[in-house]
Amino acid sequence: MSVLQRHNVTRTGAGKTLLFVHGYGCDQNVWHQVANALVADHDIVLYDCAGCGAADPTLYDTVRHATLDGHADDLIAICEAAQLDRPVLVAHSVGTMIGVLAARRRPDLFDSLVLIAPSPSYLNHGPYVGGFEREDIDSLLDTLESNHFRWARMMAPVIMGNPDKPELAGALGDSFCRMESSVARHFARVTFLADHRADLDGMPVPSLLMQCSDDALAAPAVGEYLAARMAGSRLVHLAATGHCPHMSAPAEVVDILTDFLRQQS
Repeated sequence: MSVLQRHNVTRTGAGKTLLFVHGYGCDQNVWHQVANALVADHDIVLYDCAGCGAADPTLYDTVRHATLDGHADDLIAICEAAQLDRPVLVAHSVGTMIGVLAARRRPDLFDSLVLIAPSPSYLNHGPYVGGFEREDIDSLLDTLESNHFRWARMMAPVIMGNPDKPELAGALGDSFCRMESSVARHFARVTFLADHRADLDGMPVPSLLMQCSDDALAAPAVGEYLAARMAGSRLVHLAATGHCPHMSAPAEVVDILTDFLRQQS
């Protein structure tokens, strides 16, 4: 089975290539509204990260994927196997740091990065405010360890925000529940304990940062921190609330992304 098959890579449309990376516990389907709005003018490439969606269940390796570097290696392998011509990488949540790591390692592969709701570390470190103390994260991970499905239903509304649209939290919770429990636990630990602040300096690829308002996982201070550390980046504050604007406010994401692509061309 090829790399592209193992990651369930799908490709539609024609034009400048946009390569999408989803966040924790999701799969490529979370991008369908954004992708459908852009496919008329772009080559849309979607894939499922190891351990997620319809990716080959044997693909997730607790050694290879013990850090986000393993996922970055997967992303680079997909770019090479699909022979992508310097795509714009559009990534969400933990996918943003996977993209950052891949771009640092292979800047020749990417035109630019669009990072939606990014965070280099969810933990507070001295003056850096990631949003959570270590005991908060440990408690969250303990709940996931004891009951994956309870954790999924508890966290989905918090992460999604937008309580007026409960169907979105329901869809996110369903996605979390579809993960194999041991993978969900392992990937969550890698995600929430990662610290990639040092990987932001000297970023060789220009970046657009989309910062959501009232985001339970990535406060405004995180977006400001990223913008200050990443050379050649531009920060845009969204009106969209919650952590998943590509699901809750796709039109706003498409408008900002389209404007960015126009300026890059």
